[in-house]
Amino acid sequence: MAGTSSWEALMNVRGTLAPCAGVLLLTAVLAGCGASGSTTVAGPKQPPPAPGESNPPGDIPDNQAYVAFAPPGAGFTVSVPEGWARTTAGPVTAFTDKLNRIEVSEHPATHPPTPASVTARDVPSLAKSVPAFVPGKATEASRKAGTAVLYTYQGNSAADPVTGKTVRDTFERYVFHHQGRDVVVTLSGPVKADNVDPWRTVTDSLRWR
Repeated sequence: MAGTSSWEALMNVRGTLAPCAGVLLLTAVLAGCGASGSTTVAGPKQPPPAPGESNPPGDIPDNQAYVAFAPPGAGFTVSVPEGWARTTAGPVTAFTDKLNRIEVSEHPATHPPTPASVTARDVPSLAKSVPAFVPGKATEASRKAGTAVLYTYQGNSAADPVTGKTVRDTFERYVFHHQGRDVVVTLSGPVKADNVDPWRTVTDSLRWR
């Protein structure tokens, strides 16, 4: 009888624990569901990142049109961006739009330029005329009109006539030579602007007349 009583007591304990285990399991599942649900409704859906600017300051649009320019009596033509403001001061004609500028001029020259001659002749005058001038280097550049000497440097732009603000510019100064004359094409724009293709379009467009 003692063995029987022990067996029955064990069965009674197991019977008592089974519902408790079920309750504990159900409680755990519900708790898990509650935790999962709280994650999915943590807050409103965030918007996607805003796109970057398609035209950073100083970048010339890819669809920019160009027109031929020939100064009166000059021996060359060059294409410049259509619609840019044009000013003339002595032998220099400038085309400007917002933060970019192109200057074109022609001068008598006995000998073709070299990197050394351009550095010796032009750098001192640029240092005096360009605010915060930082010298760069002179190299040869091949263009459709022939080999030019390219001098690169940095400086401040002219002050905005309205705001007085200046911009840090990078300059590309090309000196072409043909039959006793130099044609100088200087292109400038903000340091971080990507105008490689437009500047190449302009300097490749030079033609002798």
